[in-house]
Amino acid sequence: MNSPLDGGGGTLPAFGVVSAPPGVEPTGKGRVVDAAMVDGVTAMMAMFYPLIATGGWAQERGTNLLDSGAHFYAVYETSDGRYVSVAAIEPRFYDALLDGLGLDPAGLPDQMDASCWPSMRRRFAEIFRTRTRDEWCDVLEHSDACFAPVLAPLEALAHPHHLARRTFQNVNGVPHPAPAPRFGDAGPRPIPPPAPRPGEYTAEVLAEAGLPPAEIQALTTPQGAHHARLH
Repeated sequence: MNSPLDGGGGTLPAFGVVSAPPGVEPTGKGRVVDAAMVDGVTAMMAMFYPLIATGGWAQERGTNLLDSGAHFYAVYETSDGRYVSVAAIEPRFYDALLDGLGLDPAGLPDQMDASCWPSMRRRFAEIFRTRTRDEWCDVLEHSDACFAPVLAPLEALAHPHHLARRTFQNVNGVPHPAPAPRFGDAGPRPIPPPAPRPGEYTAEVLAEAGLPPAEIQALTTPQGAHHARLH
């Protein structure tokens, strides 16, 4: 996905723009905001390089705490071919997960014993394949197990959490994520107008440029537009 690069890296210039004024106001001098997408992405990795340096993160994929190596921080397939996710790192969340899975912690290895993660992951996988995704939601979703179903984009629209928070807005029949973050004193968020259709404001723009009506009409007819493209 391009989200980490375009989303994470692309928001860095915006953050720089809102951060620059305090340093500008005392001097009255302008300030250049120098930001690149790669800067934003590497900032997201700030936690991992110290872990690598201290031996807390292995180079091999799928063997670490946060990259699906740990059985309690992973995605599992259910009996109906769908998926669920768990992220029960803290002990009390892990205990809630074990309880939901019907496992007695007394008969299990220590949660953070990485040598046992592969076997525990296989055991978790076998258990999760015994029920459908929605059945696991009934068991775990309202517990402290740090559990969530993996939803398709259209399924996410109807999730109770998103409905309660009005996370999405409907604009001309098309769902869009609502503006975020929110401000408590801002009142209801207005629904933005749809994007203009190609050519919708061509006549207005040409008029502002000073073209006479006859020339605008000639340019905005299909034949005129085709002639303009050729020249």
